[in-house]
Amino acid sequence: MGRTTLGKFVADYDIQSFNQKQKLELLRTLESVGLRSVGELGDMVDSDRCKWLFWNLHENFDAIRLMEPTLQARITSMQFTIQDNLTLHGTDIVDKRLDFSCTWHLQLTYPGCQDEIDHAIGNGWINLAIAQALPPYPFLGQGQKAFLDADHTVYPSQLFLDGWISEQVWHELRSHFGTANPTCRTDVVLQDNGLFPVKSLFDFVRGPPGAIGVMNMEFRAFSHPTERRLHRRSEPRQRS
Repeated sequence: MGRTTLGKFVADYDIQSFNQKQKLELLRTLESVGLRSVGELGDMVDSDRCKWLFWNLHENFDAIRLMEPTLQARITSMQFTIQDNLTLHGTDIVDKRLDFSCTWHLQLTYPGCQDEIDHAIGNGWINLAIAQALPPYPFLGQGQKAFLDADHTVYPSQLFLDGWISEQVWHELRSHFGTANPTCRTDVVLQDNGLFPVKSLFDFVRGPPGAIGVMNMEFRAFSHPTERRLHRRSEPRQRS
């Protein structure tokens, strides 16, 4: 092994070791909440339900998969940003970003219940780059769309999603965000079969220590509250 290769290996090992330590420290702070039973979720505050989900997706992955966790972001406001950047090579790059503020909800399927149970897990943000291919930021794996991060220094106990969508998806969506009808709503939905904890076992998702990698995002545009209710009742539940 050459000196350069060895140096890179040592640096990568140090980073992985540091990230692993950070992840263990983060999960340790969530453990007391994560170990509580699913029946106690209704009595928890929003932030504790968020901590419960993150701990169980990391430490109790197979069991929580059976509950088919679905995260739904109900968008309350949107900002679309275009920035013209000049790269080091003298090439103009146009950065397009979507910033959503939203309220997050966790839906779980309990044994013996026909419909999923809905739990609020607080407010947060969704920050999406619009690009033709996987952008350099945020740092994602090939095929990964985003990651969820609950360990935010400015807004603790809120849920943040960083990721990207294609230009084609944005063109399909943009008309739904421009409507003046107050009964219209667009949600971002993350199904259980697209959520994976960021850990050494899953090398196809990346993100901050303790984050949740997102492999797929679904956008749902509704024109009337009744349409939303009918959609939820008729929607097939997908088990991974």
